[in-house]
Amino acid sequence: MSDSVATIIAEARGAGRSLLSEVEAKAALGAAGVPVTTTRLATSPAQATAIAAELGYPVVLKVVSDTITHKSDIGGVELNLADAAAVEAAYARIQVAVEAAAGAAAFGGVSVQPLAAPGVEVIMGMTQDPQFGPVLMFGLGGVLVEVLKDVAFRVVPLEPHDAAEMIREIKGFPVLEGYRGADPADLAALESILLSLSAFATAHPEVQELDLNPILARADGATAVDARIVLTPA
Repeated sequence: MSDSVATIIAEARGAGRSLLSEVEAKAALGAAGVPVTTTRLATSPAQATAIAAELGYPVVLKVVSDTITHKSDIGGVELNLADAAAVEAAYARIQVAVEAAAGAAAFGGVSVQPLAAPGVEVIMGMTQDPQFGPVLMFGLGGVLVEVLKDVAFRVVPLEPHDAAEMIREIKGFPVLEGYRGADPADLAALESILLSLSAFATAHPEVQELDLNPILARADGATAVDARIVLTPA
């Protein structure tokens, strides 16, 4: 596990980058045992359609950029693409939108990933606190985390009971229990991800912060569909 993560981090350092691409971040977290959507880089429409055919439709395209953080705000995300023609058109739209908003240098291709099964959106994150070291965060995801600020924190390393308590202490926990007849989320899967992130943060102090938002929590598991990792200054 550590070797592949270390390689990804070393390659980013070698390129003078502190922000990992989504493809790199998911590869690192996947190697650490975090369930993520399979995500691959395409730098042309033809490559995007070839990857989509291999992964299976429908797919999602997202801009890959060293400088853009909020991809959807500038038209850098295209969802639920059902065939090759849709992928080619979406690739072109993303490239035009990104170059218009941030310049040609900001466009580094797109990530291609299968459309994940729906679920309750949750967020998990980690940041390096100057006093306490790595601190993990859990809450309801998507835009809700910014609006409600309903999150729980724990200092790394986590024990299993810490992960269970984090999930259950947010005010939005009833949503995960199966609000208004919805299926309850797989809480054990969420606890497992928190413990994997705790181990990841302990093993890689060169990671300054990370965000998984959203993780789609379902009755049969949970999957991170977006990931962001920032490294400490070189």
